[in-house]
Amino acid sequence: MSILDTHREALSLIARRSRSRKLIARSGHDFASNDYLGLANAPELRDAVTAALDRGVAIGAGGSRLLRGNDPEHEALEAEAAAYFGTEAALFFSTGFAANSAIFSTLPAGRDLIVHDELIHASAHEGMRLGRAATVAAAHGDVQAFADAIRDWRAAGNKGRVWIAVESLYSMDGDTAPLTELTALADREEAFLIIDEAHATGVFGPDGRGLAHALEGRENVVTLRTCGKALGCEGALVCCPRVLADVLVNKARGFIFSTAPSPLAAAAVRASLGLLRAQPERRERLARLIAFAGARLGATDTQIIPVIIGEDARTMEIAGALQHSGFDVRGIRPPTVPAGTSRLRISLTLNVDEATVSQLADRMDELIR
Repeated sequence: MSILDTHREALSLIARRSRSRKLIARSGHDFASNDYLGLANAPELRDAVTAALDRGVAIGAGGSRLLRGNDPEHEALEAEAAAYFGTEAALFFSTGFAANSAIFSTLPAGRDLIVHDELIHASAHEGMRLGRAATVAAAHGDVQAFADAIRDWRAAGNKGRVWIAVESLYSMDGDTAPLTELTALADREEAFLIIDEAHATGVFGPDGRGLAHALEGRENVVTLRTCGKALGCEGALVCCPRVLADVLVNKARGFIFSTAPSPLAAAAVRASLGLLRAQPERRERLARLIAFAGARLGATDTQIIPVIIGEDARTMEIAGALQHSGFDVRGIRPPTVPAGTSRLRISLTLNVDEATVSQLADRMDELIR
């Protein structure tokens, strides 16, 4: 009997359910990454990083932001991001997961309620688990379900603040949230609205400012903008009123007790924001690719295309065959998606062209038939 047997059995059970995960080296045509604008390996960003190193920007922060880790590059990025997205303040985190965990565990109080879309990111769930507020899931994209949850909570005598939490563009389904209706609901209920713009930032809105761009600057709106997807870098920006940013600095344990993000990464994100404004043709090319893929694959109106297979093992079999054919498409299974909805998640980026999309569509037709 080994002390590791419990863990071996847990892994064996995962494998028997065709849900085992393993690391796979990148190869083939990119239909898996979130590098939507093809910036991750862009020469402009390489040049920006080289220039930052030449002017003495440090690779490591050396400590938390509240100690000696607060670098001028962090502050410059936050000032530029706040101006770019039209908000009072921006706070730079090392990852989107860390940022979401901080938002949900810190800002809602113990007397409050978080009503979240049932398909919201795992990082939001982690933050809610760490926090003290009551939580309830609302049916995906159903504004009335959000309203009903708030009404029932109020009817039970609760007096706290409500926080409505959604993604503007859902990472596994490729659909968008009804932000106009949710904003109206938040206003009626004097509630906060938390919008995860991870997959919309850089792709949609004027200058890539996202689907929630028109809502920035409101005192009841908090947005999360990750830097490791369309921006091609790493980290995340929480955009919000100054007072909420100050609360995070003072109370968010993930911010206070973590080594600050790399100052070099902050410099890279600054350069990427400049490219969003200077190179609108990247968004235009991606929009054309999305339209083309829609005609070939019956896709959503966004860069994320879910192809529902249903059964876990079959999903992974098709994904493996596509990878063997030179198309890097990954299978997504529960618990990342609901049971019975295992799928191929096709991600459109500027790392492929229309001809490659056509080839993928033809091969998928053969395999699914």
